[in-house]
Amino acid sequence: MEAVRLIVASRRALAERGDTREVMAEAWQAQSLAQAIGSRLAVSGPPELRGEALGLTELAGRGCGVLDTPALGLGALRAAQLTELGDAREALLSLGGLLGEVGIALVGIACAADDEGTYWQCMEAIDAADESRDRVREMLRRLAVRDEKRVVEPDSAAG
Repeated sequence: MEAVRLIVASRRALAERGDTREVMAEAWQAQSLAQAIGSRLAVSGPPELRGEALGLTELAGRGCGVLDTPALGLGALRAAQLTELGDAREALLSLGGLLGEVGIALVGIACAADDEGTYWQCMEAIDAADESRDRVREMLRRLAVRDEKRVVEPDSAAG
């Protein structure tokens, strides 16, 4: 399945979840998807993104590691359904939105947490989501610089 479709499904699932365990499972799913997208970009994405994409893969992996791994049914892991990236910019814009929503959802869980373990797990996951989102923003910036150079270079060759 294409990246943006999976991200949309993750955003929808995150919005529909109510209890702590379900929200944290969706946060794990989002980080797992970010890890898969980062890995795909590192291997076959634009050369300008490969270093940041590796960083995203590592950060998103950390995000998965700080959250309890959810018990998922067969075929429920969205990251495993990723078959193509599609447009890198569109995928990164959507992923950045998802990671922001994950952070907001985890803030809500942390604020309502009855135990310290859940609170600190959320805080670490919020940090990982924020850092992952920073990587996504940097990749979007690099794409913008690349596109700007493409526009300038033909003009300078004509003059």
